[in-house]
Amino acid sequence: MQTNRELNLMINNNIDSISLEALKTGDHYAFAQLVDATSGKIYHMVFQMLGNAQDAEDVLQETYVKAFRSLADFEGRSSLKTWLYRIAVNEALMLMRRRNPRVVSMDETPATDDNEVDTMEIVDWCCLPEGELLSEEARRFLERVVQQLPENLRVVFIMRDLEGLSVAETAEALGISEGNVKTRLLRARLRLRQDLSFYFGSRLQQEDLRR
Repeated sequence: MQTNRELNLMINNNIDSISLEALKTGDHYAFAQLVDATSGKIYHMVFQMLGNAQDAEDVLQETYVKAFRSLADFEGRSSLKTWLYRIAVNEALMLMRRRNPRVVSMDETPATDDNEVDTMEIVDWCCLPEGELLSEEARRFLERVVQQLPENLRVVFIMRDLEGLSVAETAEALGISEGNVKTRLLRARLRLRQDLSFYFGSRLQQEDLRR
């Protein structure tokens, strides 16, 4: 199975082989190559953000419609892949805001609580069987708790840890600083680890009762 890093490298190589000049002049074949090279990863990202296949399809379609209309004005200050990710994230966030006006802006820096790390209860998972860690139930639980993260933390976690984008690519796609990306990623990981600790803690108790 290919890692996210390998997939991203393959996508970058595929995009590099597409003529930017052809894209900017509206060449439909070149644009079809771009869609083919990037649509799978972008769909997966927005699906993780939205948790709904139809919404992800709608956002994906709107992403490429807007990209095609805007390619003539693309100045190349970022990579094509990062530019597409930014369009897709903005489309997904707009959909989320229409449905929930309380969705946090990506520009908003999360409040810092210096005691947050100290108050988290973290369980050591070392004693769990590998099958338990990789079970379908565990993966479904992880998907649920990712969906429960605040939006500005969830998007960073998805882009960095699930999609394998670099800190720089994530920052550029979201229009925030690399420092903000690192802060949000840390907070997302800590929240997820706490939730997963409660989940696996109950599994450890069950294992102890069976012994």
